[in-house]
This record gives sequence, C-alpha cells and structure tokens, in this order.
Amino acid sequence: AAPPPAAASPSCPPSLGFPPAPSMSPPSLPRPVPLVPGWSPPAPSSLSPAAPPAAARHPPGLLRAPLCPPSVPVWSPLSAPPPFVPPVSVPRPSVPPLFTPGPFVSPVGRHVRINVVCFNPPTTLVRIMLRISAFSSHFSSGELMSSTMKYNLKQNCECVFEGKAKEGQPTLLKEIYTELYITEGGAGGGNDEHEVRQIEMASKKRQTEDTTVKCNDIFKPLCGRKTPIRTVLTKGVAGIGKTVSVQKFILDWAEGKANQDIHFIVALPFRDLNLIKDEYSLTELLHHFAPDLKSFESNELFRYKVLFIFDGLDECRLPLDFQNNESWFDVTKKTSLDVLLTNLIKGNLLRSALLWITSRPAAANQIPPNCVHQVTEIRGFSDAQKEEYFRKRFSDQRLASRIFTHVKSSRSLFIMCHIPVFCWISATVLDCLFSESDRGEIPRTLTEMYTHFLIFQTRFNSEKYMKEYKTKPNKCFESGKELLLKLGELAFHNLEKGNLIFYEQDLTENNIDVTEASVYSGVCTEVFKEEYRLYRDKVYCFVHLSIQEYLAALYVFLSDSSADLLETAVDQALESKNGHLDLYLRFLLGLSTDCSKTLLKRLLGQTGTSSHNIKKITKYIKEQIREDLSPERTINLFHCLNELGDNSLVEEGQRYLNSGSLSAEDLSPAQYSALAFVLLMSDEELDVFDLKKFYRPYKEHCRLLPVVRNSKTALLNSCDLRDKHCEVLASALRSNSSPLRELDLSDNDLQDSGVKLLSAGLRDLHCKLEILRLSGCRVTEEGCSSLASALRSNPSHLRELDLSYNHPGDSGVKLLSAILEDPSCNLEKLNVDHCGECMTRPGLQKYSCQLTLDHNTANRDLSLSGGNRKVTRGEEQPYPDHPERFDDWYQVLCRESLTGRCYWEAEWDGNGACIGVTYKGIRRKGESDCGLGDNDKSWSLDCYLVRYSVWHNNKQTVIPIKPSGSHRVGVYLDWGAGALSFYRVSSDGLTLLYRFTCSFTEPLYPGFYVKINSSVSL
Repeated sequence: AAPPPAAASPSCPPSLGFPPAPSMSPPSLPRPVPLVPGWSPPAPSSLSPAAPPAAARHPPGLLRAPLCPPSVPVWSPLSAPPPFVPPVSVPRPSVPPLFTPGPFVSPVGRHVRINVVCFNPPTTLVRIMLRISAFSSHFSSGELMSSTMKYNLKQNCECVFEGKAKEGQPTLLKEIYTELYITEGGAGGGNDEHEVRQIEMASKKRQTEDTTVKCNDIFKPLCGRKTPIRTVLTKGVAGIGKTVSVQKFILDWAEGKANQDIHFIVALPFRDLNLIKDEYSLTELLHHFAPDLKSFESNELFRYKVLFIFDGLDECRLPLDFQNNESWFDVTKKTSLDVLLTNLIKGNLLRSALLWITSRPAAANQIPPNCVHQVTEIRGFSDAQKEEYFRKRFSDQRLASRIFTHVKSSRSLFIMCHIPVFCWISATVLDCLFSESDRGEIPRTLTEMYTHFLIFQTRFNSEKYMKEYKTKPNKCFESGKELLLKLGELAFHNLEKGNLIFYEQDLTENNIDVTEASVYSGVCTEVFKEEYRLYRDKVYCFVHLSIQEYLAALYVFLSDSSADLLETAVDQALESKNGHLDLYLRFLLGLSTDCSKTLLKRLLGQTGTSSHNIKKITKYIKEQIREDLSPERTINLFHCLNELGDNSLVEEGQRYLNSGSLSAEDLSPAQYSALAFVLLMSDEELDVFDLKKFYRPYKEHCRLLPVVRNSKTALLNSCDLRDKHCEVLASALRSNSSPLRELDLSDNDLQDSGVKLLSAGLRDLHCKLEILRLSGCRVTEEGCSSLASALRSNPSHLRELDLSYNHPGDSGVKLLSAILEDPSCNLEKLNVDHCGECMTRPGLQKYSCQLTLDHNTANRDLSLSGGNRKVTRGEEQPYPDHPERFDDWYQVLCRESLTGRCYWEAEWDGNGACIGVTYKGIRRKGESDCGLGDNDKSWSLDCYLVRYSVWHNNKQTVIPIKPSGSHRVGVYLDWGAGALSFYRVSSDGLTLLYRFTCSFTEPLYPGFYVKINSSVSL
C-alpha cells in the first residue's frame, strides 16, 4: 500500500553516478562519464548513507521514464528486480563506498543486482563490473539483508488504516500515533475478569505510581534488574493497542530510530500461524515469514540478534503444550509448529534470539512464568491522551473540544475511551452527529453509541455501493440487514468460546458469503474486517470485541421473542464467574429502550420489546441487587440499570454520601450495593475507608468490601469478617489499578484458611501493599507459612506485618523472622507479641479477662456478693469511709486496671444499669460530674428495658437497637487502638451497639451504676 511516487526530476537522480574509484581499482580506469548529458556526479561525501531523493525512494519496478528524458530507454540486465534497499552504513568509513544502494543498486543475498540506465551499455557495464568486487567487500551479507528487511518492513508499517480494512487513503502512523500508556505488568498470569471491567479499574489507576515503559524500551530491564531480557510478554485487553505498538516498534527500527542492536525482526502473528498445517523446520519457517533471510545458512542465524514477535497469543489455535511436547534443538529438522514454538519460547531453539509475545490478559497464562523474563501491560489512553487523540483526529479544534467534552460528560463513554478503537468509534459517530442539522439525541450510553455507529456505516456504504454497482435501494437495505443478522449469529455463537478471529470455514458454517455481502454493506470493512495474511489467505475479525458483543446482543434481541428473554439473560450473566457476558447483557438491555427502538427502525426497520417489559426487567434487576451476589456481578447490574435509563439507586447512594452522614442505620441491602458502586466509580480515591462506620449486625456492610480496591488505607478491623470475605480482598490486592497500601484486618476470625486466600493476593507482583495488620485473627503456624511463601514471591513492598494476639508457634515465628532478616525482602517490622494457644479461641473470647469488684469504691447502698462479682442496689451497707468510695452515686469500680485488649461481659437485672469504664481520677464525692459518662474521664452504656444509649463528657447518643429481651452486655477494649465497643450478647452472637474511638492516656477501670431494684453480675 505504498503511496504513489512523488514527482521526479527530469534528470536522472544522483544515485546513478559513481564516486571516484578507490585505490584498489586500476589506475588507468577513467572517471565514469555522466549517464545523462549535463549531469555530473556529486562529491564523494554526498554519497554516504544519506537518503536518496523522494523520487528514488521506490522499488525499481515502479520507476520508468520520469527519472530520465523520454528518449532514454530503461534497461536492466536482470529481470524481476528486488525491492529497493535504502542506503546503509559502510563498515569501514575511511573507504568511500563505490555504490550507494538506491533504485538501481540492490543487494540480493551475497550478490549485488544493478539496474542500469545508459547510452552505451558495453562501456558502462565494463566500468560497473570492474567495481563489483570492491563494492561487495564493503557490505556484509547480513547488513545488506538487514537493509532489505528494513525497507520492506517500513513499507508495511508506515501506514495504518484506523479501525477498518485497508480501503481508501491510508494514514501515516507517525502522524496520528499517540503514545500508549505501557507499564510494568507484574506477573504473567491470566485475568479472567471481563475486559471492560479491567478497563474500568485501570482507568482509575494513578499513573504516577506506575513504572512506565516506552514502546521502544520493552527489552530494557526494569526495577534495577541487571539480568538480560530474552522474552517479554505484553498484556492488554482487546483493542488497547498491542498490534499498533508492535507496528510502531518495527517502524522505528526500520527507520533507524531505535533498537539498532537488533539485526532482524521476524513477525509471526498467531492468526497467520494458525493457517500452517504442515511440518516445518525453524529455518524453513523463517524463510516463509521472512523471505529476505532465504540466503542465510542455518548456522548463520546464531551470529545475529533476531527478534521474533508473536502477536496475538489469545488468537492462537495451537495447543502450546509446554509440558508434554518433546524437546527440539535442531533448527534444520522438521517438526510440528506446536513443537517449534514451545521450544523456541523455552529457549531450546535459537537461544540467542529475543522474543516479544502480546496477549489479552485471559490468555497470558498459556506461557509458563519461567519462560517470561519481563511482563509489561498496555493500559491504553490516559485521560490526557484521550484528549490528545481527539485533537489529532480533527483539524477543527472547536469540533474536537466539543466531542471530547461530550464524551467526558458520560462516565461509561469516557471509561471506554481508554481503548483507542472506541475513541475512533466515538469520533466517527459524533463527527457525523455534530455535522448534521437534524441530529436528534446525542448518544450517552454504550448501546446508543454502537447503534449510531452501525447506522452511519450502513447508510454511508449503502449509498456508495448503490452508485458503484447500480443496486436498488431496497435490495441493498435488505442485504445489509441480512448480513448484520448473520454476523450477529456468528458473534453470538463464538462469544462463549472467546474467538475473535475467523477463517472462511467459520463464515461458511454460518452461511455468510462475504464476497456478496461486501457489495451491499460496509460492515465488512468497518465492523467485520477482511485481511489478507500469509499466502493471501483471508482472515476475518470484528474490529473490536465490544462490536462482537453488540452484534451478538442484536441478534438475540431480534431473533428471540420469548417473554422472559431479558430475565433469562440476566440469570445467565449472573452465573458467569468471569463475567464474559457482562457487556453483552448491557447491550441486550440497552436495545430494549424506547430510544434504541427508534434507532433500530432506522437501522433495520424493526422494533424491540414493549415498555412494560422495561419496567419489569428494571424491577427484576433491583431484586437481584438485593441478593448476595459477587461484587463484580452487582456492579455490572448497576451498569445495566444505566443502559435502561434508571439511576435511582445510584442517586440515592450519591445523596447519602453528599449528606455527610456516615451512619448506615437506615440503608437497605440494595442501597449498600449502590453505595459501593458510587464509591468504586468515583474519580477520587479514598484516603481512608473505615468499614466500621457502615457496620450492620446482619453483615450488609460486607457489600462495601470491593471499595477497598479504590482506597489507600482500608480499616476493616472488628467488622465480623470471615475467611470467605478474603477472596474479595485478595482480588483487590491482585488488581494492578488499586492504590491500596495499608490494610487492617485485626480482630476478625479469618483463621488460616482466610490468610491463605490473602496470601494468594500478596504474592501477586501487582500487589503494592506496605502494611498488613492481622492481629487477633486466629492465625497459627500454617497461616504463617502461607504468608512467608507470599513474601518470598513478592518481597519488594510489604514493610510491616502485625501478627500479635495469634498463635504462630515457634515454627511460625521462625519462618517470619527469617523473612525479616532476609536482605532481599523489604519487611522491616514484625509484631508477634501477646501470642499463645488461648488466642485460637473464637471471636472476642480470646481477650477474656477476670474482673472483681472493689468494695472500697462501692456506694453504701450497694452490696457485693458472689466473690465480689455481683452488685445489688438495696439497703445501706456499713462500709467504712474511704477516699475512693462514691458517696452520692450508686456506682462501683473493679480492682483491675486495663490496657491492651480486654473483653468482659456483664448481665443486669431489674430496671437497668449503666456499664462503663473510667480513669482512676474520676470524682468520687459530691452530686455533679461523678457519674459514668458525665465527664471527659469516663465512657458508658446506659441500659434500660426498652432502649440503649451511650454517654461521654455528659453527651448522650441514643442507639436504635433494642434490648430484645437480652440483658447481657459485652465490652471490648482495645486500649492501644483507642477503641471501646459495647455489644448486645444473645444466643445469636454479638451485636455491636456502639463503638467509641479516642486516644486513651491512662489505664481504664470497669465500673457500674446500678438503678433502683436492680443488680449487675460479671
């Protein structure tokens, strides 16, 4: 697809002349005469590796009379000249070159092919042939072939056809290329999460925290590594720019801008490799994909640095059986392609070569981790790069600003613009809409954007083909409609398989005649691409996975008229573990709205379901949100509601946040999920997320756990979490977009099973957690072993680990102490204080303490009994005077002063009691400022028959939770953390009533106020 030759000068270019002969030429040989009258050869310095004129930068076969006067015939001693090779550097610059390779001088293996324009062939040929040996001595065969390859690759890579097949005018890559955001990619493992979900999370990543990589630097070691890099795995979701990055890398190499230490680049796209059925040797495979290397002997390959680029691992249809394939070391011996590739990747074949493999995240784990030396990830466009794209796309900057402003106003559209191909789709649609006077509604949802896109493509191409083929409008419309449905069927049946590429056999099986269809509809070029691969075999693919999902939804929507279609689709999507139907479901629901029905009439002349079904499915989705679903599926249901135009739940969550109230007393389960969605979709990261503020006894607060992914510090201590909740937390730790650096899980019964799940997230190289607190989580030596293993796998980030109040045992402490002393690990602080077997008891029982009442503090109307563990208010007692005795308040304190973590229970009987703690300095004499909670030295829970309230510094807070027949109260003090919690104790367990948070400065003494006709027992 080379551009037409530039206008040439009527005289022959300077590259046709020869510089003075070097000393090795016969001295009697005269200086070459000009081949064209009036032209003289340039100075030798001008014949160095400078680029030839524009007219000369084309293959010889394209050059005819424009280079010379019309009367001068073009004559070549050889037929079928090879492609032109641009000038190359001379190995010994002190000796001027005899020939500068140009349109008439090109290397072929170890020989030089010369095409001559001359007036006197015998004379000129004699001069040329005498200089051939001198010319050849200055250029090695490797340099000549490298130059040939660079020229050919430059021709293939310098132009792009954005988002469509190779029709019309190409665009120079360097003119529109926007630098993609490439980062260190952590581990090479797969990610089964839907790619749109990955995009949503990646769009929130703070770029300043990443180790960024320029496209041309992917083979440079990152993070201070000194070992050389042989194999690089680059991950990225579909359409994010992996192939364009490969193209830009090759182009910069071919133009001499980067990576000139590489001698040859061989691109081996998997969609081409899929077509190979026969056995090959590695040498034969190279000759097929890089004909420029055919003159190489097999053993010569080891002398050069060769880069193999395997683009599109996710498209590979080979088994890639690394475990069972036989080892192969001979580059000349034939075997199956699968054996060749696995041995090349493992390093058994051509170990000196470099390998670059690109893949979508879900397929990245096909390559064993030990075969990959560096992992990078393409994140697509940052917010600034999105704007840069639109400004480069449109010469009218006012239009570019208008389009970018609209895209940014819709959260779902702006997130999808992380993908370059979606920027192109948006630009195509909005350019058309803003240019029309009667444009109607501007799309604000994904479904509307894709429907408009198809409308414009089919309309434009229908008009085009009607003119070119004189086709009747009705026939063109029906053919386009029929093709869309067939493509939709193809898309739907291959969606679950994950197939993004198709061959002619796949199309035939779906009754698609692409040759006929392309006459009537543009979807073959704008939506469903046709590409010519190796040996002119055709490969087809949707422009992007999202278009495949849209067409699949369109096919189902138009072909399935069952009443419960939408409900069934919701159920199917919810059953998916990796969410591969999430975007399909969004499109299917979006197509059922009134706006989409209007657009579908323009596209296909059909409408969808009734408005009654819209209300029904909206209600059904809200019912599902109330259920205990995975966070990812719940979040997608909110996206579905957005496609349906119902944002009521999200607006409620937003109002709750805007109100400034952090009490979650009146939130329903669905509202908890809505709150999580709002917090996750927020552009702002949370500095501190304290789950205790949203605590509910029936664990509705656990729906907020995904918010950890968007937080720097997550305080989840004392939130009644269990091991099953650690799976959500591990997912957050593995997320490459999470800013999480501090995680406090203290006082949750996670046990070893939960710690194992957490360790799976900790060992992931994406995890950047620095502080982990697991104090009081019932961890034993088994859990310590999991943590130690994780820290050895990912030693660079965790600085502080708190395992106090657990039972690690001697072996667990030894394992973690070894990590602490290991200089390769970043761990600086390890806390294993207050450990012992008693710490394996469930819940707060591990902190139980024995208390006794101090009769020297008891008011004279209080009597002590039961070994000073029960107090009753009644008749006056003959207690002696004591400075610590309460004279006017019916109160008593315990003997024990408390610090650290302590838990005790007290049960009251009668009319009620006040249960609290105080500093020793509380006033004992007088009627004012002596009661528990009436001053700044004490905190208390006031228990009545019908209600609870808490007091501190003479301020009351009423608790909405009722006693419900239970008169037992649990008190948990975490003195170091500044937390004092009161619980209702019943047969169902502990129910948090209230939690005070403050900084305690002195030891605390438990105390009780006893109401009339009442008693309290410890």
